[in-house]
Amino acid sequence: MVREGRALVDQVSWSVKEGERWVILGPNGAGKTTLLNVASSYLYPSSGTATILGETLGTPGTDVFELRPRIGMAGIAMADKLPKRQTVLQTVLTAAYGMTASWQEDYEEIDEQRARAFLDRLGMTEFLDRKFGTLSEGERKRTLIARALMTDPELLLLDEPAAGLDLGGREDLVRRLGRLARDPIAPSMIMVTHHVEEIAPGFTHVLMIRQGKVLAAGPVELELTSRNLSRCFGLPLVVEQVGDRWTAQGLPLS
Repeated sequence: MVREGRALVDQVSWSVKEGERWVILGPNGAGKTTLLNVASSYLYPSSGTATILGETLGTPGTDVFELRPRIGMAGIAMADKLPKRQTVLQTVLTAAYGMTASWQEDYEEIDEQRARAFLDRLGMTEFLDRKFGTLSEGERKRTLIARALMTDPELLLLDEPAAGLDLGGREDLVRRLGRLARDPIAPSMIMVTHHVEEIAPGFTHVLMIRQGKVLAAGPVELELTSRNLSRCFGLPLVVEQVGDRWTAQGLPLS
């Protein structure tokens, strides 16, 4: 993937199978969000091929407008597109029509029931009538995930879902993501993060990327090692698994 003469990601060979839950881990500027944008079909590779849910981008038989509703996306870019004066319930409901704002459409009862169910699953039932723009960062992130699930996606993409959250907000979100990741009927998932502490239980695989190149990819228990993490972030790190969560810290300076 080349933009303005610079390779954002280079020689990446990676596949996600049905039911897998992947974490893309790496420092700022590594190419994580670029990969996610390719997976969402909003960015095309400048060389090589990208096949998403059986459809190869850029080929005559692929209609991205039919493909995109099969992909749920939650991230900062989506939050910026949503009207701040819309209620939480409306914010989730509009996804059923592939819209960002409500415009005189009549929703079916089943749509409203589904929106309420997803919001309840993410702990947002008491906020249904709150304006989206008045939510805390954590409440906003949970609303966006509920919205991304509204179309019954086959692939769920999460772009730094815990960014900007305080400790309590992060732990609440990680707990809820863990419940979703363990659900056998949930879609395949890809989550971008900088922090191993944000990897929810139930995530099965990790892709580590640095300067646009893949350093490690595979089952999280095998690939999330101190050696790989140190190479990924460019300094000596120790990673530990504590129960079903992960922690990392730098080695003390001598």
